This record gives sequence, C-alpha cells and structure tokens, in this order.
Amino acid sequence: MAVIRFYAELNDFLKKDQKKTSIYIKSFPHQTVKDLVESMNVPHTEVDLILVNGEPVDFRYQAGENDRISVYPVFESFNIKGFSRLREQPLRVNKFVLDVHLGKLARYMRFSGFDTLYSNKYEDREIAEISEREERAVLTRDRGLLKRSIIKKGYWLRSCSPVMQYREVIKRFDLEGSENHFSRCPVCNGILEKAEKENIINSLPEKTARYFDAFKKCSDCGKIYWQGNHYYNFLERIN
Repeated sequence: MAVIRFYAELNDFLKKDQKKTSIYIKSFPHQTVKDLVESMNVPHTEVDLILVNGEPVDFRYQAGENDRISVYPVFESFNIKGFSRLREQPLRVNKFVLDVHLGKLARYMRFSGFDTLYSNKYEDREIAEISEREERAVLTRDRGLLKRSIIKKGYWLRSCSPVMQYREVIKRFDLEGSENHFSRCPVCNGILEKAEKENIINSLPEKTARYFDAFKKCSDCGKIYWQGNHYYNFLERIN
C-alpha cells in the first residue's frame, strides 16, 4: 500500500473522510503517480509539486509499495525554489480558454484585458486542443475536462457565481495589478482601439453622441464602447 496526502486547496476535490489526512491506497504495476492522483479526482493541472519519500518526482513516476506521496498545489507564497517543479515554468498565465458554461466570466475577464477565448459551441476536445496549441489555461467547472492529458494548465472553479469565479482566477493566477480595463471587447475578445467621434457619430444613439466624446471600437467585430453606466457597473462588480 502507498500512502498519499493532498495539501491546501487540493482537498476541495476529495471526499469528506479523505480531506487533510493520509490516505492508504493500493498502487498497481506500471501505474504512474499522475494516474494515482487523478484516480482521487484531483486533475493534474491543479498540481505543481509531488514529493515521494521526501524527494521530488514528475508525473511519470511509478508509485511503489510503502511510498509516501505528498501532493501540493500551485504555490503563491511558499518558497519551493530548492525543489524540482513538475513544469519548467509556473502555471501562472494570462491567456485563457473557457468552457461553455462560463459566458459571464468570459465577459469579466475580457473587460479586465485578459485574452479570453469562449464560445457556447466549444466541445471539450476543442477546448483541450486550443489550450495545447495556444498555451492557454483552461477554466472550467468540469473536473473531467482537466484530466485530459494534453491540457498542461488549467483550473477548476469552485464557485458558481461569475463574480466569485473572477476573484478565484485573479488569486490563483496571481493577476492582481495586471488588469487593463476597457482594453478588450467583452463580446468577441478583440482589441479596443480609440475611435474618433466624427468617424462613428452616425453609428451612435442620439443621447450618447450628445453627452460622450471618448469612444473605443473593437478591431474585430466593430462594436463601439464608451464609459457609460455599463462601464461603471462592470467595475463595481469586479472590484
């Protein structure tokens, strides 16, 4: 029997009687530690360091009898410089692809300037392929999606509230201070560029043209934005 223990927020994935304790588990021949971890419903994308008998190993390590396995999440403040990470680079990224249930979160992320791909037509296979091809972190409420081997970066959102999900992402990926509000189109993810009022005035509602002078236009879909109530409502929600 091997003994495995999960630390910090990795306990969110475990059954009640498995949380914050050592778990005895049978290891099978040729079973990798990645397979062992995911058999406990913990996606590999949530893990940043694994120690076996006090020594760092990678996901390919095959667990043996009497091994003591410690599994840690992404570290924000604890210094693990002296250990071997599972990846050459930290998991922190600012490019994302979201699953089909996270449309509101996608708007918040885009509004804050984060490069965020989303479509309510994406299939899991497509999301995984985009993540690998474009080196994007997957954000999802589906644990199974994060177990796909080609996904290297991802996060399982604990909350169902878009605002709380936004807070989770900012904290998990250490993005506080990296926001660039009003720089991306919340609808399509395109870059917002300054638009001269005289060039777009025929596309503006009458009252908007009367009371506003500063505008931005999406370089992709052409949608026009100004800092009206929608702008301040977004800021209030995410702040």
